[in-house]
Amino acid sequence: MNGPGIHLTLAPELRLFAAPSRRADRVPTPTDGASSLGHVVESAGVPLTEVGRLLVDGHEVPVSYVPRAGQSVEVFGVDRPQQIAGAPLRFLLDVHLGTLARRLRLLGVDAAYENEDIGDPALATRSADEQRVLLSRDRGLLRRREIFAGAYVYSDNPDEQLRDVLGRFAPALAPWTRCTACNGPLQDADKDSVGDRLQSGTHRTYDVFAQCTECDRVYWRGAHHARLERIVTNAVEEFGGVAAS
Repeated sequence: MNGPGIHLTLAPELRLFAAPSRRADRVPTPTDGASSLGHVVESAGVPLTEVGRLLVDGHEVPVSYVPRAGQSVEVFGVDRPQQIAGAPLRFLLDVHLGTLARRLRLLGVDAAYENEDIGDPALATRSADEQRVLLSRDRGLLRRREIFAGAYVYSDNPDEQLRDVLGRFAPALAPWTRCTACNGPLQDADKDSVGDRLQSGTHRTYDVFAQCTECDRVYWRGAHHARLERIVTNAVEEFGGVAAS
């Protein structure tokens, strides 16, 4: 871009997307005089999924606004909790976020996930078709125009990822109600109905079971229950919900 210049200031939380030379306040930024402010911000490296308010000389403008020479532009991050209009809050996670997907499901959050990489076009199309918020650490994927909505996952640590998503979107939590393997709903199951799916030691030791209504997987309070319960308890204490067991 070699047209009129503006002064661009990114919010502190957005500066990680930009080159080091563009992370200060009022960075001189060339434009072409025709591109929208949304295009200018994306050219600076920031996915629009992460952008909240845009101020030009102190006045809020839409992403379609075409900046003029000498104007001062401030780019803010999304407000939290972020409201997603148009559909119930549901998520779609890319292939690199399997642990986060399982933890969201553990908390009863609708989180679709593919174990294999189906490719960016297919993910974007599924986000649009099913009206799911696409979660990813891939900036290029989040820039695809066809996605319904998206969000960048800022950390590579599963604990921090979970806190980030819960804090950003404030989904309703209903722990222990969703299959962590396939995302289907769970229902209570008696021992006799699932006995043929249990090893003899499990059959002798446990009496309380749940079963997925879609993939038929059986759940009980096994060796990993204490660790999972800590995840649930911490999430419920910080973000609300009912820590049903």
